[in-house]
Amino acid sequence: MTTAKPVYLPVPHGSTAQGTAGLRAWTRLTAVAIALFATAAHSQLPPPPAPAGNPLTPSKANLGKALFWDEQISSTGTVSCGTCHLPTVGGEDPRSGVSPLAVHPGPDGVFGGADDVFGSPGVPLNAADGLYDWSTHFGLIEQVTGRRTVSAINAGYSPELFWDGRAPDEFVDPVTMNVILASGAALESQAVGPPVSDVEMGHVARVWGEVLARIDDSVPLALSPEVPPDLIAWIAGRSYAELFEEAFGSPGIDAPRTAMAIASYERTQFSDEAPYDVWIETGAGLTPQELDGLSVFAGVGQCDNCHDHNPPGFLFSDNSFRYTGVRPQADDPGRMDVTTLPADEGKMRVPSLRNVELRVPLMHNGRFDSIEDVIEFYDRGGDFPGEPNLDPLIQPLNLTQQHKDDLLAFLTRPLTDPRLVPELPPFDRPTLYTESSRVPSVEGSGQPGSGSLVPEVVALEPPLIGNASFTVGVWNALAGADAWLAIDDTDPGLTNPGVGDLFFGMVTLGDAGTGPGAGFGSISVPIPDDAALEHKEWFGRWYVDDTGGGFPVAVSRVFRFKTFGVQQQMSIFADGFESGDTSSWSATVP
Repeated sequence: MTTAKPVYLPVPHGSTAQGTAGLRAWTRLTAVAIALFATAAHSQLPPPPAPAGNPLTPSKANLGKALFWDEQISSTGTVSCGTCHLPTVGGEDPRSGVSPLAVHPGPDGVFGGADDVFGSPGVPLNAADGLYDWSTHFGLIEQVTGRRTVSAINAGYSPELFWDGRAPDEFVDPVTMNVILASGAALESQAVGPPVSDVEMGHVARVWGEVLARIDDSVPLALSPEVPPDLIAWIAGRSYAELFEEAFGSPGIDAPRTAMAIASYERTQFSDEAPYDVWIETGAGLTPQELDGLSVFAGVGQCDNCHDHNPPGFLFSDNSFRYTGVRPQADDPGRMDVTTLPADEGKMRVPSLRNVELRVPLMHNGRFDSIEDVIEFYDRGGDFPGEPNLDPLIQPLNLTQQHKDDLLAFLTRPLTDPRLVPELPPFDRPTLYTESSRVPSVEGSGQPGSGSLVPEVVALEPPLIGNASFTVGVWNALAGADAWLAIDDTDPGLTNPGVGDLFFGMVTLGDAGTGPGAGFGSISVPIPDDAALEHKEWFGRWYVDDTGGGFPVAVSRVFRFKTFGVQQQMSIFADGFESGDTSSWSATVP
């Protein structure tokens, strides 16, 4: 069937009479014409297409959902794909623009400047042995990505992914470099990047063989306190190896299958129930002001030059790459990183506007805090008009305040799928470990050393029973000093620990600079695979051989945590274990 393209009745450019009854009626007539043509074509947002070599099946989508939300896939057990793509914020990262720990210093490397980026916290800089190293910008805490997260919702419609399009539609096995899917596989290509990124999910020089070993060794979603019932029922207590075999029809966990499962799940994450979708199908459901906003969008606002909302698809993006003057083009190479062409410097992929009201801050660097800010930005013609790669469409628009108000009305409620914020299917998901009370807490006070500085403790990782590498770090301490980590079932206190405490080792602190507070280090603690540790509470402190504060030792604040087992989450399949004392743990450590 031939798809009819809406015919737009022109809205006079530069008009100052947008608020008059006659002109607003004219713009509504334009919107009605759009609806009539779209309805005649029976157009609506279809499901994202799957490549021929990876047909969508329920088993693959279920496996991909487990993998997408499983933090165990990261080197530290603290980051999943879903960590940076929550439905409640339109498939992006809720920490960006909110948490002070979600800021990247930008190209100048200095925090607090105009080029700062509101990105996504990933993992501390860490090595294959689980120990932390010092990051120039982030120290011993989570590193932050240099760009704002792109939404994972509706990502299945894009021919290339990431802001710069470096995930192409041809999918190549990252291990063998053989072509697995010839086209239509940008989601698969994107999925193989973050697990081996030493900023996002991996350790330095991590390879896919290590990722696959981690998946094979993990009980599915063992870190999650709560998993949707239908997903638990499908997992049914099985291993990842068994789940892969069901999803693909034969044994084997490899990188292509992992990527194809994650991509299959992502193809179920599309939002086609926004009020705009209802209006397209029925011609009803938008307010008069929202209809006026649609006419501004397609008329004087010129938004649909890049955010095309025509059938088929109504994607609100043409997936082109453009430099629009958000920052100087040399701040971020953008598309040039892929093509190497100077003409592509600074260009970023045009994102969809679906669910945009949930996705603030906006733009690739998270520069704007609201849709209103973005409207003002485009109305003034961008902020760097002299740049050679500036898109010729970026010109002052001279919108009236009524134009802006109407446009805002259209970009918010009409484009937002009401299932996202309450996380209704298909946007339901497992609860993350990092959202739970299972994360160790740091509290109380410590004891200062040289420079009157109290050593800072870093305790992020899951105290899962059987975790062979529960890493705890210390920084803000005296460089070159010896530091001891003590953990006990009571607070070890501010004095030298006694014989009843559990010592997990000593480390000589590295040097992150000069002067007091430049010392850092970490110890990887193995937690025994012992059911007696279920629900047990523990307390730990660092003790640094530093008398510069007038005390025998400098002592960190206390970190507190409870060891937990897989059975808490998989309780419908097991009776649980009896609690016990700590002797089994005590017996396994020096």
